[in-house]
Amino acid sequence: MRLARLLFYTQRFFRPRSLKWQLVWRLVVLQVVLLTLMIVILLAGLTIAGVIPDNYEGRAIDVLRKTVRKDDAGKLTLKEGPLLAGLRAEVPNLWFIVRDTEGNKISEGEVPRLLIDIPSSLDYINDATFVKQFGGTQTSATVQWADTAAGRVQIFTGAQGEFHYMALVSITPELFTDIILPVGGVMGLATLIVIPLVVRNAFKGMRRAATLAEKIDVEERGVRLPIEAIPTEIAPLVKAVNGALDRLDKGYERHKRFLIDAAHELRTPVAILNTRITSLPATPERARLLQDTARLSTLTDQLLDIQRLGRQTQQFTRFDLVAVARGVVVDLAPMAFAAGYEMSFEPARGELFANGDRTAVERAITNLVQNAIEHGGNAGRITIGVNSPATIEVSDEGDGVPAAEREKIFEPFYRLRPRGHGAGLGLNLVHEIMQIHGGRIELAGSDRKGACFRLVFAQA
Repeated sequence: MRLARLLFYTQRFFRPRSLKWQLVWRLVVLQVVLLTLMIVILLAGLTIAGVIPDNYEGRAIDVLRKTVRKDDAGKLTLKEGPLLAGLRAEVPNLWFIVRDTEGNKISEGEVPRLLIDIPSSLDYINDATFVKQFGGTQTSATVQWADTAAGRVQIFTGAQGEFHYMALVSITPELFTDIILPVGGVMGLATLIVIPLVVRNAFKGMRRAATLAEKIDVEERGVRLPIEAIPTEIAPLVKAVNGALDRLDKGYERHKRFLIDAAHELRTPVAILNTRITSLPATPERARLLQDTARLSTLTDQLLDIQRLGRQTQQFTRFDLVAVARGVVVDLAPMAFAAGYEMSFEPARGELFANGDRTAVERAITNLVQNAIEHGGNAGRITIGVNSPATIEVSDEGDGVPAAEREKIFEPFYRLRPRGHGAGLGLNLVHEIMQIHGGRIELAGSDRKGACFRLVFAQA
């Protein structure tokens, strides 16, 4: 359980984090560190310059309060140790007088000449601070009552020493809790509010570029990411992406021109070849050659259809799906009968209208029927149905499409049987036609015999 929890927190800590929050917490830490250094350096500078005197009197009173004791005879004494030794080291000219309420007294060092009259008046003083100046000499002292292990005592001292870094170290906890923590907290809170807003505004251009990038598709070429309002640190990446899109578009156009030119160049020799084969005597070899040239002609027509679809700019018109499907059945019925099939045309209505390119839709239905003739097993029935709303189905009674191949058959140049006669463009062309029409092609479920392709059009 502990190991799982450790792994959970480790993954959370090391997973990619938001740039915004990385900036926030690093700025907060930097602000607190800089604020601490600034205050420490300022106090040290002012102390060295004498603007802020070292509070050795307060330190001396604190040390004396902690070390004063009474011996067995009831006399005041000091407990020797690190505290007292440290004070004497910091203040070479240490002097003090410690008195209790019973008149016992312990003293060390000599009272400065400017304060020599103060000890005789200590009976009448509660707490006080004295500062006397004569010529260029200034002397200060403090009188303070304190509760100690020896009871309540009066401490009179005027400890003055040279600057010592330990003086700053001793006040660091109070400095942190009284100044650094409140000010740093306010600055950190301001950072938590301001930085996310600043980063969000700075990345506004990136969000717009990301929105455009989501729209880039093989059919939406020419889209480029905007460089305006993009942070200068990220602009090189956006420019590189735009450059890559330029190169991809040029490569796509070269590839497309190659296919189109190849189709045009093939069309004439295929027609000549077909004419010459037709003039030969009627033999089985002549029939097979005519079949091969027909497939080659179909391939060139499909390539040119892809070209026409890619450049389609005309407005769609309203046409009758039933009439188009009936025309395809009439044209391809002899081919289907010759291949060993029965053919059935089953319109649900006498007329069913859709919007689109009549010629392209006719090509889509033709490709599906030719596909059924090719893969239907040369037996059974090929059925063409027209149903509401605006749906055409072409089904056969062959082996169908294996489940592993169902997602691949609409890819260009993909063939269900590698040794088949087709080029693998028919179903891809149908898919492209349906996309242009705002519809889709579906392959019906595998619980039925054979394959059933369904064309679903947008309603007119």
